[in-house]
Amino acid sequence: MSDFRSGFVAIVGRPNVGKSTLINALVGSKIAITSHHPNTTRTAIRGIVHGEDFQAVLVDTPGVHKPKTLLGQRLNQVVDQSMDSVDIVIMCIPADETSGAGDTFIAQEIAKHPGAKKFAVITKADLIAKEKLAIRLLGIMKIAEGFVWDEIIPVSAAIHDQVDLLNELIGKNLPAGPQYYPAGTTSDQAIDQIICEYIREAALQDVREELPHSIVVTIDEFGEREEKGSRPFYDVHATIHVERDTQRAILLGHQGARLKEIGIRARAEIERVLGAKIFLGLHIKVSKEWQKDPKLLAKLGFGEKS
Repeated sequence: MSDFRSGFVAIVGRPNVGKSTLINALVGSKIAITSHHPNTTRTAIRGIVHGEDFQAVLVDTPGVHKPKTLLGQRLNQVVDQSMDSVDIVIMCIPADETSGAGDTFIAQEIAKHPGAKKFAVITKADLIAKEKLAIRLLGIMKIAEGFVWDEIIPVSAAIHDQVDLLNELIGKNLPAGPQYYPAGTTSDQAIDQIICEYIREAALQDVREELPHSIVVTIDEFGEREEKGSRPFYDVHATIHVERDTQRAILLGHQGARLKEIGIRARAEIERVLGAKIFLGLHIKVSKEWQKDPKLLAKLGFGEKS
């Protein structure tokens, strides 16, 4: 094990640029929820990549953005703290968009952490022609004055193009270190966090643009049944919090039909990930303006970072 390497890798970028999709591809299994809505990721979710001679702990961060609410400020704090004391910072930049002030700002923030190697990963590379991709790469090389990347690599997580090469580059750039997690471990998320995330992912499907930011999920009761079958069986009661009565009506649907669909989708994903059977009881609660209320934010798990 003398040549073994290990370390921490922060995945950063603007909202909705493919960070969670990339981390799932690198890990080789789904550990972060995905959605076409920005700011799907709200916590620093860690995924574990196991190479032959390395182990990388990937931190999937919320998208860096100009905050409009106290929640937005707290999410940006999560990103900044995630870049502290990591060995590599990977910035995801979509191939099919142009870079502007947002990408330049993030590059400048990365530059404040000189101890980390800096990777530019051009996501969604399969969506544009090779000629346009080459031009995009040239632009990213000059994203900020005086900023130099250690690696620039186009990747398509959707078709798994160059994902293995990126994993190899990550391994080569990690320092010598121990194996932090046992072989086969894909994430360090607690069971209740996994459950909340999959319920939120199910609730995000097909909703209007203003609703996703208002959804957060908490666990009310969680326990394993005593009777033993071929698989564990958990009883879960959870609350989906929204900010307005109209949003509650949208998620509830006609005679509760939409909430039932959310439960069916979430239960299937949770059972697949946990390898267990679950009973899932869902409740919707209006927690008015929770994104702007410090006390509610703390209660919902978004306390101020020290």
